[in-house]
Amino acid sequence: MSAENKTSLLLVEDAEHLHEALRLNLELEGYEVTSAFDGAQALTAIRNEYFDLIILDVMLPEMDGINVTETVRLSNNEVPILILSAKNSSADRVLGLKKGADDYLTKPFNLEELLLRVNKLINKNKKLLDKTSVGDTYSFGGNTIDFKAQEAMTTAGNQIQLSKKETMLLKLLIENKNEVVPREKILQSVWGYNVYPTTRTIDNFILNFRKYFETDSRNPKYFHSVRGVGYKYSE
Repeated sequence: MSAENKTSLLLVEDAEHLHEALRLNLELEGYEVTSAFDGAQALTAIRNEYFDLIILDVMLPEMDGINVTETVRLSNNEVPILILSAKNSSADRVLGLKKGADDYLTKPFNLEELLLRVNKLINKNKKLLDKTSVGDTYSFGGNTIDFKAQEAMTTAGNQIQLSKKETMLLKLLIENKNEVVPREKILQSVWGYNVYPTTRTIDNFILNFRKYFETDSRNPKYFHSVRGVGYKYSE
């Protein structure tokens, strides 16, 4: 499995023996694991990298797992979160799920069960992200895009050669029509970045799309930037 296709996990657990044991077993399953040992470290990693799943202990120094979960969800990040907790009361479980966790496992847990739950959450998330494909050509507002040939014909009758990245970004936005696609998702899907560069690349691509396809690029009808979140194609 190439590094680009490896499923990337963030493991947040401050008990070192457990952390190392979990990390080893997750790596044996073929996952790429990033480690964090407290809530602040976890949030920094989440801001800077794309993860397919976060495994998060509740009892952490500085900021507990529930607060980390809440902070992640408030920033519109929908990454799946599996909470590990020594607290097994239903009130704690409900609180974790209420704050946005996708699953909750109480300690001590069975390793095989943890791995099954991890696998299930990742697959569920990938299904949500893999939208129906739009096919080889797509038309909107008098413009036609040929994804295979990497070219477009505009309303004004201009033929435009699209770069590979432009084609991939157009396809991703169109497949998620009327939905905001997070910046992280775009960088990961189109550029294959796991660690985000500070880049205005996507903004520049969106400006190009407006020039090509919008009748008034200052008042776009199709290609929108949603400040602080991502980008959206709408009709």
